[in-house]
Amino acid sequence: MSYLIIPQNYKPLMSMRQTEQGIKLIKEFFQQNLSTGLQLRRVTAPLFVLKGMGINDDLNGVERAVTFPIKDLGDAKAEVVHSLAKWKRLTLAEYDVKPGYGIYTDMNAIRADESLGNLHSLYVDQWDWERVITARDRNIDFLKRIVRKIYSAMLRTEYLINETYPQLEPFLAREVFFIHSEELRKLYPGKTPKEREDIICREHGAVFIMGIGGKLGDGQEHDLRAPDYDDWTTPNEDGFLGLNGDLLVWNPILGRAMELSSMGIRVDKESLLRQLDLCGKQERKELYFHKKLLAGELPLSIGGGIGQSRLCMLFLQKAHIGEIQASIWPEDMRAQCSAAGIQLI
Repeated sequence: MSYLIIPQNYKPLMSMRQTEQGIKLIKEFFQQNLSTGLQLRRVTAPLFVLKGMGINDDLNGVERAVTFPIKDLGDAKAEVVHSLAKWKRLTLAEYDVKPGYGIYTDMNAIRADESLGNLHSLYVDQWDWERVITARDRNIDFLKRIVRKIYSAMLRTEYLINETYPQLEPFLAREVFFIHSEELRKLYPGKTPKEREDIICREHGAVFIMGIGGKLGDGQEHDLRAPDYDDWTTPNEDGFLGLNGDLLVWNPILGRAMELSSMGIRVDKESLLRQLDLCGKQERKELYFHKKLLAGELPLSIGGGIGQSRLCMLFLQKAHIGEIQASIWPEDMRAQCSAAGIQLI
């Protein structure tokens, strides 16, 4: 089902021409800052991968990949990527990237099962990044340090956009507030995960919620995660589970929390086996990616994705992601947006 928020008295602060110029400026400036801050070099990414090799990202484990046959490979099936979480780790090994350095790429995907709305589109574009780490880096403090570097790049980008377009007022919080999903559940036990996100983001402005994927004290997950990329079961020094999380900010236009990035320290051999068992996905141990990881042929890493259109939508203070990217929308949504002054591309 689609879900649409119409902000009261919404009026775009930029023309469509200014918007396109702003998108270009944001994308060029932010990726340069991301590359410098995390010591990443750009690589070229695939739009599709072969089915059945365990390379495609399974996201929450229920989304269907767009699939098509390849004539010259005997109609072998290819899948349009959901993201590049596992492909990037294979690439780190292939390029022999050393600890402290990594890669980033422009990832374009089709997610046919998305529930369309202000923040969700069939078309996904993000900066996918991955960095080699050591065993000593597999801890919460290191995760927080990387999150702060990424958020600093966002703050610098916001400053540039506000200087370039004075009609846009800055609103991002100066610092990220960190909280584990179990702590958040205990603070607001009667609320749904999305309601908790809205409350905590309204209070702090920018929040990184850790431990996404594992079951909380009420037996439910804050959100689902596939078992074979992020490590969401390794205990940290506080006794909580999970070395991953989501970066969210308060969106003043929509009046709700907005996820900008999902990221985490990736599974090692032990956490992969543990999470496959927990999810009943032991058969994945026979797939190409999983065999290489279990054989010790892939480096330890940290990585994630940062939504390009979402970041542009936030900084240019738009109400709908369709004001940033060209996609397909239900006709009733287009009509409602048009009536409200929301110009979908």
